[in-house]
Amino acid sequence: MSRAEQPSRRTVLAVAVAAAVTGAATPAAAAAQPSATDAPDQTQARPIDYHAWTTHREWRSGTAQGTRAVSGHRPGLVIGVPAGRSDYTDPHTGTTATWEYATWTSPVHRLTVPATEVVASWNAHTPDGTWLQVELRGTYSDGTDTPWYVLGRWASGDQDIKRTSVDDQTDGKSTIWTDTFSIDDASTGLRLTSYRLRLTLYRKPGTHLTPTVWRLGAMGSDIPDRFTVPASTPGLAQELAVPRYSQEIHKGQYPQYDNGGEAWCSPTSSQMIIEYWGGRLTPEQLSWVDPSYADPQVDHAARFTYDHQYQGCGNWPFNAAYAATYAGLQGVVTRLASLTDLETLIAAGIPAITSQSFLKSELTGAGYGTSGHLMTVIGFTADGDVIANDPASPSDEAVRRVYLRREWENIWLRTKRYNASGKVVSGTGGVCYLYFPAHPSPRQCKALAAVGVR
Repeated sequence: MSRAEQPSRRTVLAVAVAAAVTGAATPAAAAAQPSATDAPDQTQARPIDYHAWTTHREWRSGTAQGTRAVSGHRPGLVIGVPAGRSDYTDPHTGTTATWEYATWTSPVHRLTVPATEVVASWNAHTPDGTWLQVELRGTYSDGTDTPWYVLGRWASGDQDIKRTSVDDQTDGKSTIWTDTFSIDDASTGLRLTSYRLRLTLYRKPGTHLTPTVWRLGAMGSDIPDRFTVPASTPGLAQELAVPRYSQEIHKGQYPQYDNGGEAWCSPTSSQMIIEYWGGRLTPEQLSWVDPSYADPQVDHAARFTYDHQYQGCGNWPFNAAYAATYAGLQGVVTRLASLTDLETLIAAGIPAITSQSFLKSELTGAGYGTSGHLMTVIGFTADGDVIANDPASPSDEAVRRVYLRREWENIWLRTKRYNASGKVVSGTGGVCYLYFPAHPSPRQCKALAAVGVR
């Protein structure tokens, strides 16, 4: 049985929530929308709010303890003078080490859409000897505050710490499910109305090393329950030349990373788009991979997106952060509202990685059913059908698929569905990763802004 046919850990968690939550949206849902001050005309029409800090002015607007903002062609945040030292015991190795640290806390962002879910994502460079932590603290609609929740401990490598999410975080009103803040019972009307993010940057004591963070953002969304969505009208016929990689040909390779390649839909999709934008790995970077394996860059992507707590390669912010380790790229986890949004992106040359769940009978030509699977949308036919690079294919040559528009948009955008046992479970509700240049063209900027990413 392929990974695509098995229940994902993310979906198992989401179903546990959905059983008690009438208004639950989607597991690890993500969104794209600027703040009200950025685009008030768009914000009101979308149940999604994405906000990010990326400019020198924005990095200077937060509360810094030992960090400093740097300018230049790609502004960011680095360690200036450390605020102190702390010990960290890695739960996956048992090793305790002392680190210097500095922190940055964002201004309060008031959500234009009081949210049932929030997902953060970030782009950073972490040289050996450094790592970072991202946290969130929010205010509920009843006026109370959440605790500081850890949304990820991350490094681009895996020598200093093991990249990890943090389980067992809850205050009785909300819970962190791997990479997602979620209101426990949305049917009560409780929502998150605002939040702050906190970055902690770590380095080995006595060095001048530092992480550099270029983008820190989060989405909030409140997508209504729906088993079906309205049919959209085709508006584009275009196909992008995106490399094709199969996850299935990696079956049995490096089982320490989520049981091997048949579970690698997320990193395989990520690698396709990274290489579309020109990202390449050197022979030295790939030297650890068995030389007999085809497409060793897919093995590399799996290793360096792997979440040691989740025990999988499907942590969405970790995939976006991995994409941004390639020179000249940035990545966000977002949520789109329609196939029209996808057409807008494709027209500007921006492919997208989408998450969907469906029965085998619900997607003609797929040949499998899945509780959660990533594929890469690369275009639309003249009839408006979806052209996707689907990594759940037996070979690289078989990756390109054409899926019926009406079937595909429904399995992607719905938030509720029936599984094979007839039980109501959650759908993915328009979840999407977007990878794009660090300095997009004017046309790309316009397309991204149209779907709420700035």
